[in-house]
Amino acid sequence: MKICIFGAGAIGGYMGAKLAQAGADVSLVARGPHLAAMKENGLRLIEEEGEVTVPVTASDNAADLGPQDYVIVTLKAHSVPPVVDKMQPLIGENTTIVSGVNGVPWWYFHKIGGDYEGTRLHSVDPGDAQWNGFGPDRVLGCVVYPAAEVIEPGVVKHIEGNRFSLGEPDGSKSDRAMALSKALASAGLKAPVRPKLRDEIWVKLWGNLSFNPISALTHATLDVLCTDGGTRAVARNMMLEAQEIAEKLGVKFPIDVDRRIDGGAAVGAHRTSMLQDLDMGRPMEIDALVGSVQELGRVTGTPTPTIDTVLALVQLRARVAGLYG
Repeated sequence: MKICIFGAGAIGGYMGAKLAQAGADVSLVARGPHLAAMKENGLRLIEEEGEVTVPVTASDNAADLGPQDYVIVTLKAHSVPPVVDKMQPLIGENTTIVSGVNGVPWWYFHKIGGDYEGTRLHSVDPGDAQWNGFGPDRVLGCVVYPAAEVIEPGVVKHIEGNRFSLGEPDGSKSDRAMALSKALASAGLKAPVRPKLRDEIWVKLWGNLSFNPISALTHATLDVLCTDGGTRAVARNMMLEAQEIAEKLGVKFPIDVDRRIDGGAAVGAHRTSMLQDLDMGRPMEIDALVGSVQELGRVTGTPTPTIDTVLALVQLRARVAGLYG
């Protein structure tokens, strides 16, 4: 089984190091100083129980690696459409594309059934780049739970979590899903195959949709924005609007809004990824995390006044910083 991780930064590097350590045939696509360090010194993974340095096959050119059985995409959502063409050398007749990207996935309405079957989301897949360039039949969904960071080129620090939930768009326990689950489990990772992955997508998105833009606007950490009366109310309203959309699409939430916000508060003084990107001068995942939910509101005929307001504010904040088109 040949596995390529496209976008081997923090999360992709963590997964790649665990797979390489377990002896899997894994390769990494990365760039810049991080790539150079991995090629020269191997990939160093720091975990709570210790650290390890593993030699890895890494390149910035997919053509060096050839066709794969699985291509696991761990880029930021907005970074994927522009590189679909560069990924083509990795794709053979039976290649599975594993979409480990935050937000509403581009394949969301593939094999969902009903009135919305085949709907395409332009906020996350402008120009249908992924729908046409990969093809939705290749996709295997993935919800990423671990937290990690690249603390210096070639060095990934694992912070918490080791679960990568997998799911077919049609909810089946396919051979390809089970085979990848087994490979990840052999590397010490949890990779359950879920019949209703979309439910998990929404529970994670619930927090990303609200906490991320509010933190970018206020610079508050999770513990503060989830307990301050004003920002908690804004987050709650955004979540309730999103819940109405999701339930129209058949999603069932296993917890209520207040428990989800309390869970965010319990994480503590965490700076969200969007706030980190703003501080580091990196493009922010606004469209995948917030714009996509606004688009789904339009698709389902659901008003989203709070989401609309926060989206307009964070888009302008990002434009002023030169981080949004």
